[in-house]
Amino acid sequence: MAATDLLRPLAPGRPGPAVTGRVHSGVSRGTLGELYQGPHWEDGVPHISIVSLPVDKFSWCTFTEGGDSFDDSGLCDRSKAARALALFLDHHELTMPPGRLEYRSDLAVGKGMASSTADIVATLRCLFRLFGLEYRQSVVTSVLSRIERADSVFLDEFALYLSGAHRVVRPLGASVGLYACYAVEEGTVDTEEAGPGLLAHYRRHRSAYRDCVEGLVRAFDAGDAAGVAAGAARSAALSQLALPKLSFDELRANQSGFGADGMFVAHTGTVIGYLFRARPSQAAHAELSEFFLRLGHQCQFSQVGWGSV
Repeated sequence: MAATDLLRPLAPGRPGPAVTGRVHSGVSRGTLGELYQGPHWEDGVPHISIVSLPVDKFSWCTFTEGGDSFDDSGLCDRSKAARALALFLDHHELTMPPGRLEYRSDLAVGKGMASSTADIVATLRCLFRLFGLEYRQSVVTSVLSRIERADSVFLDEFALYLSGAHRVVRPLGASVGLYACYAVEEGTVDTEEAGPGLLAHYRRHRSAYRDCVEGLVRAFDAGDAAGVAAGAARSAALSQLALPKLSFDELRANQSGFGADGMFVAHTGTVIGYLFRARPSQAAHAELSEFFLRLGHQCQFSQVGWGSV
């Protein structure tokens, strides 16, 4: 057999279904939780503030024109995205044309990966394109504010962000990049239900959170990826007092052995992992995989943040 024959398919490939109508898409990345979650005090009142950890895992919303009516079956298990669609249409005094709305997502639900926020943002971005409207972030934040607390997945940089008030306290730039090794523990966390308990926790540890966020901001201002990772580890340790992760103690005890620069968690989720300012070697990848498997988890690796690693 000629070498070129090895490259030929054994049987003719079947074409995918033809797209008969015009297609419009919206895409939003998700997160691996947060580098920081803690209080931002205004007029003596703590508000939940976060620095999201963006990852190149996405939610897609696609609208395909055609048919006799609007097929919204894709929204049957996405109530928040359905609410976002209704609010957008009401705001712009529009109705959906005939066609089919569909979703695909890399993001696990209830794990702290901003799956519902990403669905909402992807939906809105799809609608802006469908109706030929200029994208307006103010519309996105207005819609989010009427649905849920949210991560800052619609931004293209790090930011200290008020998840309930939907407001950027301080931009932190897009120069820092990190490498993550992480796992997703069992269970889910309801972000809204966790809110009151978190605020009480913040009051008890106000000074520790102040020191943590001030150090993290200094590291961002200096473009210090290792300092950002160390700040994330301090924030994760504070979170462990309120919403503990089962693997936290084991990861912290082994951090230096793996040469990790820090740890991170999804504060109201179940993601936990290590942060590195440089990509680990292939041998380190294998050792990390073995370590997480001993804890009962399959780990994953990803570049996170915005800068190169």
